[in-house]
Amino acid sequence: MQAHYLLGIDGGGTQCRARLSDLNGKVLAEATGGPANVWSEYDAALTRVGALIDKVFLQAGLAPQTLAQTALVAGLAGANVASVQARLAGWQPACAAFQVLSDVEIACAGAHGGEPGAVFITGTGSQGAAWDGTRFTLLGGWGFALSDQGSGAELGRRALRLALLAHEAVVEKSDFTHQLMAQFDHTPETMLLWTRTAAPADWARVVPQVFAAADAGDRHAQDLLAQTAADTGLMVRRLMAISSGRVALMGGLAAPIRRWLAADIQACLATPQGDALSGALKLAGALPACSTSPDNVRATT
Repeated sequence: MQAHYLLGIDGGGTQCRARLSDLNGKVLAEATGGPANVWSEYDAALTRVGALIDKVFLQAGLAPQTLAQTALVAGLAGANVASVQARLAGWQPACAAFQVLSDVEIACAGAHGGEPGAVFITGTGSQGAAWDGTRFTLLGGWGFALSDQGSGAELGRRALRLALLAHEAVVEKSDFTHQLMAQFDHTPETMLLWTRTAAPADWARVVPQVFAAADAGDRHAQDLLAQTAADTGLMVRRLMAISSGRVALMGGLAAPIRRWLAADIQACLATPQGDALSGALKLAGALPACSTSPDNVRATT
C-alpha cells in the first residue's frame, strides 16, 4: 500500500518520543511516553511504542487504521544488540513500510539531514554512529559497566570515587569533594549501600556540581572534566576517521563539555541539522512503500 504519512519513533532509556508528519514534512502530531529500551525491557518497550503510535494518530485526528498508510522508522535503545535485532525481525506493525534501527542511528540521520556523517551522543550514557549513505557503523553503546566513554554516568562515578579518596586523605580534599561526601553524610558505608541500587542516571546526577566546581577553579573538578573530554575525543577521533571528518556532538553533555575538548576537535565538529525524530522521518520517507519483510532491521557493523 502506498504510504501517505511518515512516523518516527525515538525510543530511549529515559523516554520514548513519536512524531507524525505528512509526506511534505508537515508535522501532524507529537507525543511522549515512557522508556523504550528493547535490551533491558523488550516487551514493555514495544508495548509503550504501540501506545505512543495510537496516541499520535488520536492527537492528529486520524483513525488507528491510518497506520496502514504510514511509513514507520523506529530508533530504539538496545536495538544495536544482535540478539535483540533477531527478536525485532518478528515485530510486524501493520503499516505500509517500516524499519527498526537503534536510537543513535536515527540521531545520526537527523544530525546530517540523511547525508553521510557521524554523531557521538553523550548524555547519561554514550554511543557513536557513522553513516556512509548505505550502511551504519556503530561505536560504543555497550552499557555503563563496559562502555559509555565520555558520558555523564562515567563522569559521576569518577567524581564520587575521587571524593571517597579525598575523604580518606589519599588525595587532597577540596570544597568540591567535601560537598560530594556530604550527600552521603560523610560516611563511606552510606555511599557503598547507595551503589547497590544506583542506576547510570543516579551516578550522573552529580555532573552539574562537577562543572560548577570546575568553573570555580577546583583542580579536582577540572581534572575530571579533562578526562571526560579526553574520552570523548577518543571516540570522536575514531568517528572522524570513518566519516570523512563530519561528526556532530549531541546529548545533554554535548554543550557543556565542548569547551573542554581539544581545539582541533572543536574546530571539526559539525552543527546538528536536526534531532533524532527528524532523522527517523527522513529515513521513513526513503522506505519502499510496501516493504514489510523480516529484513526490516538495517545491517550495522
